Amino acid sequence: MAPTYTHPHLIAGRLALDFANTTPAAHDLSWDEFVSFLVNARVVTPERATRLFPLLHTEPQAVDAVLLKVLRLRESIRAIFASLVEKKPFPKSWVEPINDLLRLTEGHDELVPRAEGWRLEFIAREGGLEWLLAAIARSAAELIVEGPNAPVRLCANPACRLFFYDDSRTHRRRWCSMAVCGNRHKVASFLRRHTARRRES
Repeated sequence: MAPTYTHPHLIAGRLALDFANTTPAAHDLSWDEFVSFLVNARVVTPERATRLFPLLHTEPQAVDAVLLKVLRLRESIRAIFASLVEKKPFPKSWVEPINDLLRLTEGHDELVPRAEGWRLEFIAREGGLEWLLAAIARSAAELIVEGPNAPVRLCANPACRLFFYDDSRTHRRRWCSMAVCGNRHKVASFLRRHTARRRES
């Protein structure tokens, strides 16, 4: 079972689902947005991010190549997760971007000393930037391995439709976040009932 994590802006419960949720309509992730996502998801440390941000100017071709892989991976896993939600099979070709990254980013975890103690970091075998996508690809692979019974859901709010992992006790969670979409639904339902009562009286 993949570990869960919490962060104020990451609500899906699985790294690959949060990554899939980074796609507002017709918007490609910029390098800064991608690196910020990795920091928020604790894939890289803030210290590592300070070395990654400038690569947009010092190694623009390498950054462009990684951003193409980012978009390809995100498009692929969004299609796969939509199929999982609908309990439908998907073509083998859809997992190729994931397998490509798993092959390229082979490496190992290593304990690294930090001022506050020790930290576990992924050390890629290759020196390129593709290793930044390794944890996301692995998270997506783990969800796919769970198969059609994976509790991947879409938020019931038609204006939201973010993916989330339903690890609730009853497996009947409907909202990406009770604090946001769930609360909006409650308020809207209350206002509808209140308006209907006023019309009747």
